[in-house]
Amino acid sequence: MNLSQPFPWLHRGTSEIFPHQPTSTDPDENLEARLEKSDPGGNGNPDRSLRIKFGIDPTGSDIHLGHSIVIRKLRAFQDAGHTAILLIGDFTARIGDPTGKSEVRKQLTEAEVLQNAQTYIDQVRPILDFDTPGRLEIRYNSEWLFKLDLGKIQELLATMTVGQMLAKEGFSERYKKENPIYLHEFLYPLMQGYDSVALEADVELGGTDQKFNLAVGRDLQRHFGQRPQFGLLMPILIGTDGVQKMSKSLGNFVGLQEDALSMYSKLEKTPDSQITQYFELLTNLPLAELPENPRDRQKLLALTVVSQYHGEAAALEAQKAAITLVQGNAKQADAVPAFSLETIQFPAKLFYILSASGLCSGSSDARRQIQGGAVRLDGDRVEDLNLVFESATELEGKVLQVGKNKFVRLGL
Repeated sequence: MNLSQPFPWLHRGTSEIFPHQPTSTDPDENLEARLEKSDPGGNGNPDRSLRIKFGIDPTGSDIHLGHSIVIRKLRAFQDAGHTAILLIGDFTARIGDPTGKSEVRKQLTEAEVLQNAQTYIDQVRPILDFDTPGRLEIRYNSEWLFKLDLGKIQELLATMTVGQMLAKEGFSERYKKENPIYLHEFLYPLMQGYDSVALEADVELGGTDQKFNLAVGRDLQRHFGQRPQFGLLMPILIGTDGVQKMSKSLGNFVGLQEDALSMYSKLEKTPDSQITQYFELLTNLPLAELPENPRDRQKLLALTVVSQYHGEAAALEAQKAAITLVQGNAKQADAVPAFSLETIQFPAKLFYILSASGLCSGSSDARRQIQGGAVRLDGDRVEDLNLVFESATELEGKVLQVGKNKFVRLGL
């Protein structure tokens, strides 16, 4: 068979595909060969369209751009005519993926997991195709994992050794440090792997830190007499600081639910060292056609990504507002998100308003930001830690700002 059909979308930004024998025409060794043999358009080829699995555990309420790169690859498979399976790990979320963790993860309640799951689905709507029939399945792994009896669990456990588990990142570190490893954590990769069996996945997507878990899925499919899936790994996105991986806890993230101005303001400051990776992983723009001027690249990146989540009109408004704010004309910036002062009991100190508006994580953080000179009101730096406002009318229409990326317009 001649692999005449190119699949540039498959390789864009991809770190690794396994197994991968690039010169082979065997559809079990070369994903391109499997894709060419598949039949997403109903053209009479012998194989059906492929089932592409991506699992996400709803352990929090927010998704950021670092998470989006795998979901964007899932969309690329949809656009090629294949079936995307967005697997909500409502069962496994209650264990927590131990990958890369130096301590046991907090277990969540069923109510917390289901609430987080719904927010995840809402956040990925701008990325995935929810409308074309047959292109998307949303599944919950409690469908089959709740039904596992002790005999089936014993069968799963018998497919791996303790030595194999201890070689896994996270477990290995904790074992060397003599930190506790609980037996239920060993079940996590086996349950993720069994998800692939239950879904009959042809391809599973994940970050580079998920290779062990994806490989377990291949082994379990083989054990249960299925055709083993391919693993496709995407890189870990570096955060807006240009140093560490994007993470909410590190504060170097861009959330999918952020308002257009906040998202734009962060992305237009993307470090030169990371901007090509951001274009490759977060957009579909041809890399060879990017502007030469670094500042123009930053603006194009911000405008393109914000347009994906908020629409082009909102992105252009955010760009205009960002320019206005940089020039110090806070009052004239139209795209600044509003915060109602109705819930604030006056007289009120500014640090409390900073906390209540979400610009700061709490009153202590607000005080630190004021002390550090990061807080501005209508463009004027605030230096008084105990600044008090007697009524909401004093603040109506003013723009409260923390740092370079966080703004709200105060209103009644």
